Amino acid sequence: MSAAQISSTVEASLTALAVSLRGVTKTYDNGVMALGPLDLAVCKGEFISLLGPSGCGKSTALRIIAGLSAPSSGTVRVARHEGEVQPGHGIGFVFQEPTLMPWTSVRENVRLPLKLGGVAKAQGRARADEALASVGLTDFADAYPRELSGGMKMRVSLARALVTDPDILLMDEPFAALDEITRFRLNNDLLALWRALGKTVIFVTHSVFESVYLSQRVVVMTARPGRIQADLRIETVEPRGEEFRTSTAYSDYCRRVSAALAPSYSGQSTL
Repeated sequence: MSAAQISSTVEASLTALAVSLRGVTKTYDNGVMALGPLDLAVCKGEFISLLGPSGCGKSTALRIIAGLSAPSSGTVRVARHEGEVQPGHGIGFVFQEPTLMPWTSVRENVRLPLKLGGVAKAQGRARADEALASVGLTDFADAYPRELSGGMKMRVSLARALVTDPDILLMDEPFAALDEITRFRLNNDLLALWRALGKTVIFVTHSVFESVYLSQRVVVMTARPGRIQADLRIETVEPRGEEFRTSTAYSDYCRRVSAALAPSYSGQSTL
């Protein structure tokens, strides 16, 4: 293979990636090594879940990808709209808590990233309304957070993350505090949004069942310092729905993921 062909192959592999972590570690000032070395590649348009025990570095990895925290070592690359690979571009972040401003309306909460980015008010309101429509909250644009249920607040948080039209959506256990019925409903809604919008999604969860239901890949992490214990592909007929949740295939995948996760909880690793 010629040098030009090699260069073309490398370039094609990079543009196909949304996120690439190579040898990433994170050690805090108190000496705790939270992460790594971690190697992770996520393709554009892929939905993956990071699954592991508390304190294994899942949220730390998400914050590093978002550019909210710097790695102690290693390389982080995040794809631009144009296909170039650069850090910290085109990212939406949904945190564990909705973190809504209680003194203003749902629409203004969603518009906030555009307001901070200097987008004109009229344009920002129109885009906020579009984002609210995508999560089924058109009728609540003028409501205040105190008037919403927990699930609705999380929908607002998701709309706020989507309002900038990011390429990559990072979600840090967004449904963990919700009741099971609401969580199932939001899982279905999130999958529908992912199919419609084509975003790359990296979803942090403690739930084996949620990770298998949502993801194309489940990345199982070890106990701290977090590394990859297993990377399991979930291959099913799309679109997924309740028939998948009650299927033999779903049960089998849950067992496989649970088995991969078990060493992390026992303090052992197969690495």
